Amino acid sequence: MTIKSFARMAGTAGLALAAMAGAALADGYEGGSTKDAAADEGRKLTWSITLGATSDYMFRGLSLNDEDPAAQGSFDIGYGIFYAGVWASNLPAEGVLGPAEIDVYAGIKPVVGPVTFDLGIIGYFYPGDKVNDPAFGVIGDDEYFELKAGASITPFTNAGLGVTAYYSPDTQLSDSAETLAIEGTASYTTRQVGIFVPTLSGTFGWQYVEDAGFSGVNDDDYLYWNLGVALAVDKFTIDLRYWDTDFGDDDAFDGQYLSPGLADERFVASVKVTLP
Repeated sequence: MTIKSFARMAGTAGLALAAMAGAALADGYEGGSTKDAAADEGRKLTWSITLGATSDYMFRGLSLNDEDPAAQGSFDIGYGIFYAGVWASNLPAEGVLGPAEIDVYAGIKPVVGPVTFDLGIIGYFYPGDKVNDPAFGVIGDDEYFELKAGASITPFTNAGLGVTAYYSPDTQLSDSAETLAIEGTASYTTRQVGIFVPTLSGTFGWQYVEDAGFSGVNDDDYLYWNLGVALAVDKFTIDLRYWDTDFGDDDAFDGQYLSPGLADERFVASVKVTLP
């Protein structure tokens, strides 16, 4: 099955899932992989700044900071259904992609009946990278972009389900390979417990890479998932989350670009503050 035929099939299934249930997940949802801006209500200009830290920078089940803590932040603006923003995180200074990742994104979030759609583009940039450093023996371009298409609705109060697909015609470190990722999310916000408002959430995703060896990944596709709770109090959020993939210890990485074991199961704790 080619990536294009699977994309058509997955897109049909994703829209059907979104039409059945789901919700627009909150801005800054820690369980997924995206850097989403919240849909604005009404035609007014909005902005927000988020500052945070995490015990491990996770991206679709993979540790991108060699299992070390990372500082992260974002700046978002919105007007009506339009949104744009920039997000940043530190990476291993000695790594091929280090010392930082900067993502720039924009899109729209139209609402049709009970369904909120999210159509956008994300650019991934790595200033100061060593991709073309002869010492690493890597010649290529690590910067790439993804197209995003998502849909979500609210099945009942405080609950949410959604599905999002990400497509890139050029894989990281390859100018010819395509990638496709599809992930479903679910969340439920409970009653306030003490000073905290807990939100239980989880993500189940699948990523396909057209040619093996992408960023050291030997397999051409893999599954990833997480489950956790976000504890919100005023402008602060603490997120406690379990991550895992279906990679085996010896299958996940070849060690050339990423170290072995970075797709293993792990517990990740994050904290952030959102202003204003």
